[in-house]
Amino acid sequence: MGYLNRLWSVLLEWSNRYDHQVTRDDVLAHLETVHGSQRKHTLVALRSLFTRAKKNGTIFKNPTSRIRVGQQANSVIQPLESEHIQSSVASVTRPADRLILALAAVHAARPGAIRRIQLDDLDIGNRRLVINSRVRPLDELTLQTALAWLEHRRRRWPDTANPHLLINKQTALETGPISGVSVSAALRGQTATLERLRVDRQLEEALVHGPDPLHLAEVFGLAEKTAVRYADSARRLLESSAESLNAVTASVDDQR
Repeated sequence: MGYLNRLWSVLLEWSNRYDHQVTRDDVLAHLETVHGSQRKHTLVALRSLFTRAKKNGTIFKNPTSRIRVGQQANSVIQPLESEHIQSSVASVTRPADRLILALAAVHAARPGAIRRIQLDDLDIGNRRLVINSRVRPLDELTLQTALAWLEHRRRRWPDTANPHLLINKQTALETGPISGVSVSAALRGQTATLERLRVDRQLEEALVHGPDPLHLAEVFGLAEKTAVRYADSARRLLESSAESLNAVTASVDDQR
């Protein structure tokens, strides 16, 4: 039961996104989202689950085979396709879900951090937002989605004492945060999930402002190794783009 509790969210995401067997790349991508002892325990849990599934004949290949605890994915992090992002944007219709999407896509906030944001963390007047103790500027998109949500919150639950920014009909009567399932529900089944949007935002920062791990660590509070991986992926993507442009230019010159 402990293993299932640890893997519940990712198994739910995989089941909604795929109609085929989970691959080794899927496992490595998920392991990128956890660190330290949590990464080790997650890999152990996944390995146990897939080993049992293979033994029972449910799957043909164990995707956790030969993955070591310290092993990181060597592939380049790829940006999301624009149609996948647009699909996720179109799928969110409620004020709360729109704010959640903005927090992930603009501020690269994890679901846990989104759940913990307090009303006092949102400073409309000074256009600032505190996420995980880090002060971030409040951009126009997040500002407008936050204002729309606050208006909805006031109308729906005018007497709630819950100090969290995001609440629902259950937590409006309490003081705790909404559940992790509530945070991710709107994008379930989408390719551009909250986690993928968060990753894409950090990669975008590295592509736009340069593959500088120190900058990424400062903006998003990333660990050193994680910041280096995003910077390395951005560098390789930029180099590949430059090579493709040079090849096209050379081809045009040859045709003249």
